[in-house]
Amino acid sequence: MAKLLLKFKEAILKEIRLEKKVTTIGRAHSNDIVIDNLVVSGAHARIVNEGGRYFIEDTNSTNGTFLSGRRITKSPLANHAQIAIGEHTLVFVNPAAVEDADATIVNLKAPAVDATMMIDTRKARTEATLEQAANATAPLPAAAQKPEIVGGFTVIAGSTDKREYELLKRVTTIGKADSAEIKLKGLFAPKIAALVNRTRDGYYLSPASGEKHPVVNNKYIASAVLLKNLDLVEVAGLKLQFYIKD
Repeated sequence: MAKLLLKFKEAILKEIRLEKKVTTIGRAHSNDIVIDNLVVSGAHARIVNEGGRYFIEDTNSTNGTFLSGRRITKSPLANHAQIAIGEHTLVFVNPAAVEDADATIVNLKAPAVDATMMIDTRKARTEATLEQAANATAPLPAAAQKPEIVGGFTVIAGSTDKREYELLKRVTTIGKADSAEIKLKGLFAPKIAALVNRTRDGYYLSPASGEKHPVVNNKYIASAVLLKNLDLVEVAGLKLQFYIKD
């Protein structure tokens, strides 16, 4: 049976068997999988079993759901797929998922020129769509992968423990919490004010749910924004300049 492994950093916190058609994920205690973290929305995402195929679907979360480093709305899951929600990771385990993907490719092979066959067009369109979605989230061959962008922040103004931060982790949190990589100081500083997701496309800055929105180039942001070189960022009184290393 398919299952999920809930991880925080390298530690496995829980194993969840996917026995329901829809498994909900979020901060609210009404969810099937509860992740008690401020950067996780009350109803954040869900796993859907559609005839034996499993999909991850974002449910309009504030900070997004990421699959293999890419922000997604809905995507099929392959065996050992890694879903990032805030600072937590959900590893999808289902050996049958690989077999299903192979079967789809076989079914889409062209028939012989002189063959006569009946085609279920709705089924063919569905299978083609699933294959395209799977290809979109599949890792690129090593030769085709572009080098990952490496960026960081230089502190312009405000109180923190360093003057420069290189953003090497998949998720970097900004706040007063002990686990935050970029520390905010002050009595009223939020525990988690924002987070930065590092993806193959670049760095996305997201506000923490329920907190005052960060500012990028003098504009408040309400959802994830892709940072560009030399962008000016302000989070809870801390002013930073984003840079991309050559």
